Amino acid sequence: MAIDRQAAGITILRICIGVFFVFEALGKIRWFTDPSILRGQLDGWLAAVPASSISHTYLERFAIPGTAYFARLVPLGEMTSGVALVLGVWPRLFAAIAFLMALNFHVASGVLFRYSFLTNGYGLPVLGSTLALAFAAASPTRAPKRVAKPVKA
Repeated sequence: MAIDRQAAGITILRICIGVFFVFEALGKIRWFTDPSILRGQLDGWLAAVPASSISHTYLERFAIPGTAYFARLVPLGEMTSGVALVLGVWPRLFAAIAFLMALNFHVASGVLFRYSFLTNGYGLPVLGSTLALAFAAASPTRAPKRVAKPVKA
């Protein structure tokens, strides 16, 4: 039996990026009880980006006003996406969710618009792998459906 190398590669990528998101979520567990941790990070990003930037507008109008919600949704979303990717449960959906969460952080921090984004291990590798999985991942291999042959009497 031949090994499907493409499927094996996508499976390895899916599991690795899933583990990454699980551990990212574990690092944010305290946000559930203390949203000020996230608020401090957002305030720091707000001070670091130019006032006329997309990141500044995004932080002021969306991220900072929603801190109480995002402090709970981000760790929950990262954990759920990570576990789903590791297990292969709806991998395209959860890879797309993980991509959007990571993209939000990159836009908010302003790093998406800097050269350093291309050399940041949390940048292009995470966005590229989650986007690739959103297009290419399949659920774990299931037995192919077989059509029963008519029985001759």
